[in-house]
Amino acid sequence: AYCNTNKFNDICAPHFHVKLGMGSALDTFCGQSYGARQYNMLGTHAQRAIIVLMFMGVPLAFILAFTGQILISLGQNPEISSEAGLYAQWLIPGLFAYGLLQCVTRFLQTQNIVQILVVCSGLTLLLHIMLCWFLVQTFGLGHKGAALAISISYWFNVALLAIYIKVSEAGRRSWKGWSREALSLKDVKEYMRLAIPSTF
Repeated sequence: AYCNTNKFNDICAPHFHVKLGMGSALDTFCGQSYGARQYNMLGTHAQRAIIVLMFMGVPLAFILAFTGQILISLGQNPEISSEAGLYAQWLIPGLFAYGLLQCVTRFLQTQNIVQILVVCSGLTLLLHIMLCWFLVQTFGLGHKGAALAISISYWFNVALLAIYIKVSEAGRRSWKGWSREALSLKDVKEYMRLAIPSTF
């Protein structure tokens, strides 16, 4: 069982690490714009990162969806592999939320807005503890409930930060709404040039 658990972690954890690494490229772009006081560009960079990470989430989600089969093909115990596959499938919504969370977090961090990140993380932690208890124990979902709790908690954290950006002066200053400039193919390629090496 220990071997199978490690193999499961080896397959699932890198999916979130890819999002973490690709999101880190936003530190460079937002940091440069903030230093140059080009506040409107902060939102554009964040939007571009969101688009890239959402697209990257599709193949990663596809792999998560077939984690059980992958583990079985690697010679792992079929029963444990099937359960691990179910856990991975319930993590898929959280994979996309995690990508959004990385973008929003770095968008705020580069503006030295950190207190709200701590507050939202604390609220999310409280929600996560309650969710885990109810989904795993009360509703008897077991490990599927644990994965679902993770996914819901990520989305909850993203929602809190999105609300802050929408209503706060600091957020509105640098997020002027969705811009077509975020879809610039040249700039997307430039973002990918920094983002891809950051995943390793």
